[in-house]
Amino acid sequence: MKTFLNSLLVLTFLIPATFFGQSKVTGTVTDEANALPLPGVNILVKGTTTGASTDFDGKYSITVNEGDVLVFSYLGYSKKEIIYNGLSPFNVTLSEDAGQLDEIVIIGYGTTTRKDATGSVESVTAKDFTKGNIVTPENLLQGRVAGVTVNTSGAPGSGSEIKIRGGSSINASNNPLIVIDGLPITNDNIGGSRGILSSINPNDIESFTVLKDASATAIYGSRASNGVIIIVTKKGKSGFSADYDVQFTFGDIADQIDVFSGDQFRTIVNSQNLPDSFTSQLGSANTDWQDEIFRETVSAMHNVTVRGSLFKALPARFSFGVTKQEGALLTSQFDRRNLSVALNPSMFDDHLKISVNANLSYEDNRFADSGLIGAALRYDPTQPVYDPTSPFNGFYQHTNGGTLLSGTTNPVASLLQTNNLGDTERFFGNINFDYKFHFLPELKAVLNLGFDETSGWTNNNSVFATTDDISANKSVGFQNRKNQSLDGFLNYKKTFGDIEADLTTGYSYQRFTNDGFFSGNQLDPLSFGDTYADPDIVLIGFFGRANFKFLEKYLLTATYRRDGTSRFSEDNRWGNFYAGALAWQISEEDFLKDSETISDLKLRVGYGVTGQQEISQKDLFLSRYQGGNNNSLYQFGNTVITSLIPSEINPDLKWEETKTLEVGIDYGLFDNKISGSLNVFQKDSEDLLFDAPVPDGSNFSNRIIQNIGNLRIRGLEFTTNVDVIQKEDFSLNFNFNATILDREITELAYGQDVTTGGIAGGTGNFIQLFREGEAPNSFYVYKQLYDNQGNAIEGAYVDLNGDNIINEEDRYLRADPDADIILGFQTNLEYKNFDFAFNLRANIGNYVYNNVDSARAQYDLLQDNSVLGNIPTSVLDTNFQTTSDVINSDIYLENASFLKMDNITLGYTFKKLSNVIKSVRVWGGIQNVFTLTEYSGLDPEVFNGIDNTIYPRPRNILVGANIKF
Repeated sequence: MKTFLNSLLVLTFLIPATFFGQSKVTGTVTDEANALPLPGVNILVKGTTTGASTDFDGKYSITVNEGDVLVFSYLGYSKKEIIYNGLSPFNVTLSEDAGQLDEIVIIGYGTTTRKDATGSVESVTAKDFTKGNIVTPENLLQGRVAGVTVNTSGAPGSGSEIKIRGGSSINASNNPLIVIDGLPITNDNIGGSRGILSSINPNDIESFTVLKDASATAIYGSRASNGVIIIVTKKGKSGFSADYDVQFTFGDIADQIDVFSGDQFRTIVNSQNLPDSFTSQLGSANTDWQDEIFRETVSAMHNVTVRGSLFKALPARFSFGVTKQEGALLTSQFDRRNLSVALNPSMFDDHLKISVNANLSYEDNRFADSGLIGAALRYDPTQPVYDPTSPFNGFYQHTNGGTLLSGTTNPVASLLQTNNLGDTERFFGNINFDYKFHFLPELKAVLNLGFDETSGWTNNNSVFATTDDISANKSVGFQNRKNQSLDGFLNYKKTFGDIEADLTTGYSYQRFTNDGFFSGNQLDPLSFGDTYADPDIVLIGFFGRANFKFLEKYLLTATYRRDGTSRFSEDNRWGNFYAGALAWQISEEDFLKDSETISDLKLRVGYGVTGQQEISQKDLFLSRYQGGNNNSLYQFGNTVITSLIPSEINPDLKWEETKTLEVGIDYGLFDNKISGSLNVFQKDSEDLLFDAPVPDGSNFSNRIIQNIGNLRIRGLEFTTNVDVIQKEDFSLNFNFNATILDREITELAYGQDVTTGGIAGGTGNFIQLFREGEAPNSFYVYKQLYDNQGNAIEGAYVDLNGDNIINEEDRYLRADPDADIILGFQTNLEYKNFDFAFNLRANIGNYVYNNVDSARAQYDLLQDNSVLGNIPTSVLDTNFQTTSDVINSDIYLENASFLKMDNITLGYTFKKLSNVIKSVRVWGGIQNVFTLTEYSGLDPEVFNGIDNTIYPRPRNILVGANIKF
């Protein structure tokens, strides 16, 4: 009894001591990187069941004792344990856990984890985007993903050529399918716009996911042969925050094509014994016409973003962006205004999640004719830009007694007197309903409704000098494209003992429309307008996918899609596309499970069939007739529109199909500090869609779209991500990716060669060929002969077939424009408040045909019709006289392998400046830093491998700031 009473007495003193030792603690949990509040963070007193969570504003309240350990955890962030020190408010910051963030991977009609993916899938999130003067979103990916190439010209807001694993076709589209928030968009551009992605603000992009092999892409069936890029835009978040991003760009052309200066030109003309009618034209000026048509540029981008909860329950995001980009070519201009809204409510205890995304953009363009770059190379450098006595609006022009002489006209005058405008308005977005059934939470239904409408206006109002007099052109045009989609699917996830099942089945509908008009030249009574309305394109699909995981280490994926398209006739309208894949998570086996070296090792193998039906809306199987006009070749009746012009038809047209086999390994070493993948694949494309000739009289045209030939692409991809240093105030990581590609045309109808690759320097010349057993677009050239001193002999070629006659039979195939090896390297370094990053890219084995030299670097071209014309100084290396004798020589085919540093940036972040301003990051950088190459032309990165005065890419100096509130 005495012991009991003593114990009771001690307890009587301890209870109030414990009670009064407890404290009610409040605080805010924020993101360490940007000081934004984090809602839904779990807080637990370690060793107890006492817990709490943060509200929409990141605030929390919990009762603890001094010295207790508080555990803060949040999905995608590193867990943090902190000893409570008795202070309140007790604010905490959490940092992103890159390993956790990378786990979630977006795939078609759903998500998976990197660990459970059986296909070749690679994602890039905002923190890893390529930095620099990024005006269009695809350039965020440049050099980041193995097998993905992004080729963009120097024009402001320019569209890009995007290829995944070299594409899958030789004459049809090689563009990947792009899906924005579940809405597949068309690859067809609209009049007045720069490109299909130019109206999208890169600041609104959250992530890209690239689906490469058939196992990953087959869920999109008929449009998946060229791979799929899934774009996810930024969503609404709880807790108020705001950002202001500003960037200024100062650009200049880093290099020019070497042509003769005024003094050099006078010397070379006088040395060539030209007729007096030409030598008498020489002036006294020294004009660099490239300097005159190019300019230093100043561009700016502004973006304002606000995130928060409307009515304390509706996470929302609003953004507004303004872009003004000057082009390096005189008068070229790209302006864009973007407004986006994202609403992300959830209802019924999070069983129903709704996502609403709406984007409105206005794009204003002034287009400068890039063909005038060639005119600047040709124009007489001994003449001035302006002539006060000239009847041509004060611009110098070659004249004879007031009459304009035939030949190249003043390129500055042509640019300044041409006002070619384009305006577009685009609205696109989607509403997504994701409902998890209350009575069966393993089952959810998803409905996604998408809409994309673009209207474009063109207005060309120009005055320019011609051989007759001053001519004028005034024309207007309008085009409207609509894209409507509906996707609905059911998803069921359930674990049955050692088996995890993830089943999806659904339906897809999409409709595309296109119509418009063109006025013709309203100042020319012989010019007539045209109104058109292309047939609607309708795509319907039924799809299903089954994912199974056995014992946490064996994975199986099966996918099937049945697609129908209105592009083909009833007999060929429907296609079946499918894929299967197996994966073995080797690192989960007992012999590796406890390895300190190999933290992740997965073997994948997959096979599937995907398709393509991407042909123009004008190239359908349908027998159609359109109204003719006075421009029609044959007229019936005496009114303007009475004749009917039949279109070309091909009722046998069907799907182009690609069969892909892939074996891959995903790996992680040393707790995934080193991670990546190795993929080996083969793609066989059959029934290639091709615009090929047909016999005269067999159709309404001499060329129609046909299924002709097969293509094989073999490749190897390697990716590695290395976290070299990961400390609280110091981190260093890099990404390296390499791709090896080999392309071969395995079959063409009737074994025929097909010419392609038209070039300047005469009429009807081509320099590339499609041939069985060779790479697509291989260069078709003569083998140049040289004398004993190593000088090229003009017009002398090797008689390859030995018949003592030099003709087309002696041309041979040498190299192709596509690189054999593609490399990318990126580094990011952070030290305390400093950040530093740069990007390198390399192409090895790509060749370029230098059409600038082959069509211009000959002495005969000093005579430009009836006036003098400049030529490249490379003529001094060959001393060639006549273009027609040398145009097809392999002397102009050059190895264009290169190493480029695309971007380098350095930034500093000022943190926690006040209660209002959370952080300010100021930064600077350079874009298009350097290019190392043996190619003699302006830039070795050329569309289709033919260099004929491309729009040059400027070198840009960048400064910017990001302010977070």
